[in-house]
Order: sequence, then structure tokens, then C-alpha cells
Amino acid sequence: MPSNDARNLLRIAVPTAAAGVIAVAVSAAVAGGKGALGAAVGTALAVVFMGAGLLVLQWTAKSLPQLFQAMGLMLYMAQLLLLLIFVAVFKDTSLFDAKTFALSLVVATVVWMAAQARAHMKAKIFYVDPDSAKSEKAEKTGPKP
Repeated sequence: MPSNDARNLLRIAVPTAAAGVIAVAVSAAVAGGKGALGAAVGTALAVVFMGAGLLVLQWTAKSLPQLFQAMGLMLYMAQLLLLLIFVAVFKDTSLFDAKTFALSLVVATVVWMAAQARAHMKAKIFYVDPDSAKSEKAEKTGPKP
């Protein structure tokens, strides 16, 4: 993974993990041990799903740039559907508190997406590749004389 990608992943994962720690603490105070476990599982699930999606999207941008936008839209739709399926599957579980699980999953997902948007806006991405302008000769675009 290039250093810029790793830096972006760090800028996205740290706020999400911080929100997860807060969610675990609040859930432990409100719903006890099962609430804290539910919040931890929800946060971990969001980080794993969204992190895997980011890695897939970065791979797509490098190897198949023509499919980047379509892949991004499909990937976010698939992630949200899978998270909805997890909430539906674990809604009646007795392993942890389902409400804190669902709430922390939603909070972690929203924080991840907001941090990802902020990291993208702060990234210094070239609109024009400066190396390609030097290596290629300028072609005349007007009519031939």
C-alpha cells in the first residue's frame, strides 16, 4: 500500500476508532457489559467492512480507473446492504445488546464516511499529472497547413 493510501486510511480509521471507544463507554454506562460488547462488535464490524471497501476501491482506482465511479457506487450500496443484513441477523441475539450494536454500527459508519470525505478534501491530488506533460510532446490540435 503506498504511503499516501496508508496515511488516508489512518486519517479515517482513527476518528472511527475514537467514536467506537466513546460508544463502548456510553453503552457500558447505559446497558452494562452486554451493551459495551454490542458497541464494540458494531464498531469493529463497521471498521472491517468500510476498510475492506476502501482497499477494494483503491485497487480499482489503480487497476481499472474507467470503472472507479461505478465500482464506488456499487461498493457503498453493497456495504450498506451487508450492514443491514448483520443488523437484521443479530436483532434477537442474547450475546450482546442489539440496540447498542445497531447504534454503534450506524455511528461508526457515519463517522467513517465523514472522515473519508474530509481526508479526500484535504488530500493534495493533482488534477494534471506533471510527469506526463514533460514526457509527451505537445501536439498541434489545429488544422494541418
